[in-house]
Amino acid sequence: MNKLQRISLFVLRIGLGWVFFWAGITKVLNPAWSAEKFLQGAKTFPELFSWFASPGMLPITNFMNEWGLTLLGASLILGIFVRWSAPLGVLLMVLYYLPILKFPYPGFPSLNSFIVDEHIIYIAVLIVLAVFRAGNYWGLEKYFRKNK
Repeated sequence: MNKLQRISLFVLRIGLGWVFFWAGITKVLNPAWSAEKFLQGAKTFPELFSWFASPGMLPITNFMNEWGLTLLGASLILGIFVRWSAPLGVLLMVLYYLPILKFPYPGFPSLNSFIVDEHIIYIAVLIVLAVFRAGNYWGLEKYFRKNK
C-alpha cells in the first residue's frame, strides 16, 4: 500500500472515529438521553424495536448504545482492535438504519436520500477500515499485535 493510501485510511479512520466518539460521549454525559422515542417510532420491525425499548431492556439498550458508540470511536481514533470493533459498528449502524425505513414510501429513509443514507456510508467505511486493517497505519494496532 502506498503512502497516499495509508494517509487516506488514517484520515478516514480518525474522521469516522470522531463522529462515533462524539455521538457516544454526548449520550454518556447526558443523563436525560434515552433511545426510547427513537425505538418506539420504528417503521420497520416495530415489535423488535419496541422490545429493545421495553422497561426491562431499555437500560441495557441505552448502555450498549452510549458506550458502543463511544468505544467504537475510541477504537478507531486510537487505531486499536479496528478489525473487531468495525463489525460491531456495522451491526450498530444496521440497528440504527432499520427503524427509519419507510419502504417503499417517499422519503425513504429520508427526504435527502433514497436507500443510501449516512448509516449505509458508515457501514461501507467500517468495512473498508476492517478489510484494509486501518489500525496498522499510525494506530496502536500494530504495536499491540507485536507485543503479544
